[in-house]
Amino acid sequence: MAVSNQTIVTEFILQGFSETPSLHLALFCIFFFFYIMALAGNTLIVVTIRQDSGLHTPMYFFLANLAMLDIGCTTTVLPKLLENLADKKSIPYAGCMTQLYFLTWFLGAELLLFTAMAYDRYVAICHPLHYTTMMSRMVCILLAGSVWTISTINSSVHTGLMIQLTFCGPNKINHFLCEIPTLLQLSCTSTYLNNTMVIIADIYLAVINFVLTMVSYGFIISSILKIHTTEGKKKAFSTCSSHLIVVIIYYTTVIYTYILPGSGSSTDNVKVVAVLYTTISPTLNPLIYTLRNKDFKRALNKIFPFSK
Repeated sequence: MAVSNQTIVTEFILQGFSETPSLHLALFCIFFFFYIMALAGNTLIVVTIRQDSGLHTPMYFFLANLAMLDIGCTTTVLPKLLENLADKKSIPYAGCMTQLYFLTWFLGAELLLFTAMAYDRYVAICHPLHYTTMMSRMVCILLAGSVWTISTINSSVHTGLMIQLTFCGPNKINHFLCEIPTLLQLSCTSTYLNNTMVIIADIYLAVINFVLTMVSYGFIISSILKIHTTEGKKKAFSTCSSHLIVVIIYYTTVIYTYILPGSGSSTDNVKVVAVLYTTISPTLNPLIYTLRNKDFKRALNKIFPFSK
């Protein structure tokens, strides 16, 4: 098939990290290790929270949702990356669009979920007496359902618009995954509508949710500072410090990739940042959220006695 004497692209070539074969084995081992750790850590979180009734609270409910999103994100990206390092660099057009859909879905859902988690911590610290009513089971289900639904719609819109574009060469993607900024650069047709929707999504998913999250933490920090005892301040801050660390890391990487794609950053830097939010963050989240969490450790020891 030809359009304007150019062949329609049926597959893309993911150039990955390095053209040096000597590095492929080392990189393969590193990413395989991260993938196994991410799967194991996040699966452990979901299983532990599900099995222990003492963790059936809003905070852990949202944490379980985050763990499921992290499993989905790494599974969307890392198997193909490992295949790429094994010298299979091609990805079919349909495979690329599928990866784009799920990656956009999971990333958007995490941004929305961070806002829901920040709201939960805001209510717990600023309105402790009304926590059970303001964060009832129905409210939690409604918030989580909204996160998954809105992110699904967002991903469907972006993927649908991407499918409408014509790719007629070149087909080399200077990245290890299929995502919106890199694919738009390869389009042979106008990307005006795509870019407009990207800006709208950036404003809603990234900017507005980041502001809401930071406002929540502004109130949280203000309430913590009003606590008279040092021990009370430490206890209150410990319940939200992990989430704040994850939020800052995650938003920094996503904003760098999606809001500032034309800021002159090198493609190597973009790849490194993508590794942070698709690999490092999902691997570290279980450690950040549970390493100092006594309730989770207690539940883990109850379910898996050998972990004591």
